[in-house]
Amino acid sequence: MRRTFTVLLMGVFMTGILAQDNTVGLISLKSWLADDGYTLLYPHNQSNVYLINNCGEIVHKWEGAEETKPGNTAYLMENGNLVTTSRPSSVAGDAIWAGGGGATIEVKSWENELLSTFTLNDENDRLHHDIEVLPSGNVLAISWESISKEDAIAAGRDSLNLPDNILWPDYVLELNPESGEVVWEWHAWDHLIQDYDETKANFGVVGDHPELIDINYDTHDGDADWLHANAIDYHSEFNQIMLSIPYFNEIWVIDHTTSTEDAAGSTGGLWGQGGDLLYRWGNPMTYRAGDSTDQKLFFQHDAHWNLEHISPGKVDFGKVMVFNNRVGSDFSTVNIFDPMFDDYDGNYMIMDGQYIPADFDLTITHPSPQSMYSTGLSSFQQLVNDNYLITVGRFGYTFEITPDNEIVWEYITPIRGGAVVPQGDTLLMNNNLTFRSHKYPVDFEAFDGKDLSSKGWIEQEPREDFCDFLTGVDKLTTTTLRMYPVPASANLTIDLPEGSGHRVELFTLSGQSVIIKSGLQNYAMIDVSTFQEGVYIVRVNGSQTGRVIVTK
Repeated sequence: MRRTFTVLLMGVFMTGILAQDNTVGLISLKSWLADDGYTLLYPHNQSNVYLINNCGEIVHKWEGAEETKPGNTAYLMENGNLVTTSRPSSVAGDAIWAGGGGATIEVKSWENELLSTFTLNDENDRLHHDIEVLPSGNVLAISWESISKEDAIAAGRDSLNLPDNILWPDYVLELNPESGEVVWEWHAWDHLIQDYDETKANFGVVGDHPELIDINYDTHDGDADWLHANAIDYHSEFNQIMLSIPYFNEIWVIDHTTSTEDAAGSTGGLWGQGGDLLYRWGNPMTYRAGDSTDQKLFFQHDAHWNLEHISPGKVDFGKVMVFNNRVGSDFSTVNIFDPMFDDYDGNYMIMDGQYIPADFDLTITHPSPQSMYSTGLSSFQQLVNDNYLITVGRFGYTFEITPDNEIVWEYITPIRGGAVVPQGDTLLMNNNLTFRSHKYPVDFEAFDGKDLSSKGWIEQEPREDFCDFLTGVDKLTTTTLRMYPVPASANLTIDLPEGSGHRVELFTLSGQSVIIKSGLQNYAMIDVSTFQEGVYIVRVNGSQTGRVIVTK
């Protein structure tokens, strides 16, 4: 017995729809493949934090002070609070300033009430780039500290490598946001080695001490901003901290079980090494092992353990994820690798003089590789449904991709230099800088009892029916095309009107023509067995338009 499938008739022809594709905001969506969640965005050069749904609609917004900009990250907590970083819009006259500079950490309620604030930005120290909220509620933060030329030379720095006559190495502080008290610190400056001048401090054989930092390793022409740590993460089971050090093209792992006193030395803490590096990976040349062919990381961003929102049963749970910015001259990759920490012996393994592994477990490129290229910023996240959320920071381009390398959601931050743009506008590199994005699952505790209905769009003059077109939500006039079986996996039969000269077309949701058939019969049979699973647009005689689901 034939089954009649009621489908949706588009108010305009397919060609008309495609002529009006979005240029900002939501670009594409395959809703049956996309992760069901809400994405947090904190675009550069403005002060608001946005939570958007898969249609690109705002479901919540935290407004920031107009005279501030991101500094650079924001995180949503399970209790609904937002922990965010910011800096003054103007940095004129600031003693310490470089890209990624911050200043202030704030905790806000869901209703945008300021609960606490902490600022560090003076002639000696400045917060920058990233924070990490600990299970205790304390916050780990990255800061620069100012080291004079004289002190740098005394520590073994080559005087020719100090063109700014000052150095800003990084340190980590742990802050109690309620009291404003700094309760723990770790300083890179306490863990140096050099083989340049035996009359100065820290002299030794660099290659014999991979746990120490070569004060004369420098890829940034001796600029004050020596290390440029751009990400911090925390592993609660191991009580360890990860830092991304892009100017060294590597990640570092340090012990958080130490006291501040132990963290300044080489003994103490659960793993017995004080504040020395427990692990480093990405560029063994930093500790005189290997050569350029062994380098794996290239100005990486968003290095973190894959622990959040996903099940421990996942194959990549607990591994390290990075956005590998400059791996190619015109493309970036995202990568996953396993540091293989032995928590019984308390060490990370070294083989043939280098920390393992020898290579990545997974490398992902964009289906059009040059579409994922960013020399800085950017992020990488595994989602609950095993898809990956990737932000290409310099282009404000965020997309979700399946493990089979199929793009199922795309969004372009609709902001130019801090100003919201209208739909239809075209944005270029660095117009809409977006440091990171992060997708929270629909059952995330912060959303309990919250109003997550649409509050409009970030962009001006939005096309309000665009997501409806992509997902088949109502607001469309219904008619009936008789198609069977539904869903289809082999032969799809479409009943046609009486008459002759019928034309039947199938399109993907992105508008790509799949097949065109014509004939005199009152039905058309189409073999869909080789089609990819998904929803397809069916158009008959250029007018009647419907949808059919293809399954395997």
